[in-house]
Amino acid sequence: MSEIKNTKYQIGLPLVLCIGLAAGVLIGTSLGGRAVVGDSSDIRKLKEVLSLVKNEYVDETTTDVLVEDAISHLLTKLDPHSSYISANDRESANEDLRGNYEGIGIEFNIFHDTLVVVTPLSGGPSETVGLRSGDKIVKVDTTNIAGIKLANSDVMKYLKGPKGTKVRVEVVRKNTKQPLVFTIKRDRIPQFSLDASYMLDKEIGYIKINRFAQTTHEEFQTALEKLKKEGMKKLVLDLQSNPGGYMNQAIDLADEFLPEGNKIVFTKGHDKKFNTDALSTSKGEFETGDLIVLVNEGSASASEILAGALQDNDRAMIVGRRSFGKGLVQSPFDLSDGSELRLTISRYYTPSGRSIQKPYGSSDQEYSKDIVKRYKHGEFFNADSIKFNDSLKYKTANGRTVYGGGGIMPDYFVPLDTTLNSRYLNELYISNSIQEYTFDYAGVHKVTLEKMGYQNFLKNFLVTTEMLESLTVVGKRNKIAPDYKDLEKNKRIFQIHLKSQIARKIWGNNGFFPVFNETNEVLDQAIKLFDRLPEINRRKM
Repeated sequence: MSEIKNTKYQIGLPLVLCIGLAAGVLIGTSLGGRAVVGDSSDIRKLKEVLSLVKNEYVDETTTDVLVEDAISHLLTKLDPHSSYISANDRESANEDLRGNYEGIGIEFNIFHDTLVVVTPLSGGPSETVGLRSGDKIVKVDTTNIAGIKLANSDVMKYLKGPKGTKVRVEVVRKNTKQPLVFTIKRDRIPQFSLDASYMLDKEIGYIKINRFAQTTHEEFQTALEKLKKEGMKKLVLDLQSNPGGYMNQAIDLADEFLPEGNKIVFTKGHDKKFNTDALSTSKGEFETGDLIVLVNEGSASASEILAGALQDNDRAMIVGRRSFGKGLVQSPFDLSDGSELRLTISRYYTPSGRSIQKPYGSSDQEYSKDIVKRYKHGEFFNADSIKFNDSLKYKTANGRTVYGGGGIMPDYFVPLDTTLNSRYLNELYISNSIQEYTFDYAGVHKVTLEKMGYQNFLKNFLVTTEMLESLTVVGKRNKIAPDYKDLEKNKRIFQIHLKSQIARKIWGNNGFFPVFNETNEVLDQAIKLFDRLPEINRRKM
């Protein structure tokens, strides 16, 4: 993977990576270098032990497995985010942040142990050869993949592959008697980190970013330009449950909102070469419009860099719940066998000087359960449950008080709405019943829905009682017993979920989110806060 040159800012490293643990996936990129360690006494000791095990141990031993386990265990003694990626896992681990992968280009799901094409991606290899929504892929090359307890990882193994390679798939298509055979030439498939961008009303735009990948800033600029043409004067930037990604992409986004010369973030490491300082330039495309940023407990790493920069510079109101609290920066180092070491090389700080890294100690398990502890302690429901250390008090540009020591605390707290939760709905999702029902419904009614048009659908389409009853039938087929009491109590939530999923099948994410966001209590509060922005931004807290 080529290096990303970052000459726009005063940053000592061409690639500085912030990796969010909130999603449970560590993803990164390569510096193209390799760590070199002197042969000191402790290194010699490790070599001696490994040599003795290899040559003298009573049983046959695979030392490469021992080494991999030892490296992983060693890193647990450092911090929760330093990690080791084996050579076999490195490609998939890095894929998410590149903004693309190589494969056949389909969105798929697995219904009743059968791989079903939800949609061939526009302009991709599968669409080019003629695959259609609803096609069932039953054989890949000579391997039968129907009725074998197929998992998502199996699908990736069969269908992904280097650009230019070919794969033969056998497809069962509705109303076609004989299976169809397609030979698909794999290609580079773009992945998008920006979920949706649309107007909430005549003045307020909405942009949701799911991670900070290699293409995030470019995607954001395109969306921003589109919304400005539609009359946007105010913006809601949704970073809820965004686990982070590339640090330079967060810096680039912050620069779109800040005038020249404002500090965005700085880092400090044990080695001075890892000390960096990022300042905004004069090229921002939204430096004066009203801005609200949404965060929650799943917003981590690069999301916190962006939110912290905008909060400390009093450029935006932060709305939601306290963010994850990851303030450590990892840098990837190539190892000789193609594996990768992701080592924490510095801490990052918001412009006011805050480190937002939450405490960590010897127990990874305790660190990973921090979000659960917050929930049980009542933090998701009451801002007063959050206690800050006065020694970690800092001031924003306008003199407002903010705190370090564990995440970004929003300027306006929005409690978690537990009325949006339904056990039965969760079971229907886990069993794929929601996806199966809405996929089938959208397929049968596709022509009618497209003729209706999205705006008419958004305003007038109603999920009926009959549709909900049909959903329970699909659930029963997938071994989920109906819970009519739950369904009746949460009928409105079920209707929103079904309507939004149907919209996604026809109009994509920009059809899905305007419906689904009816359950977004943080967004709902944010829209009401625009009138209070001048008052809140001036207030000293």
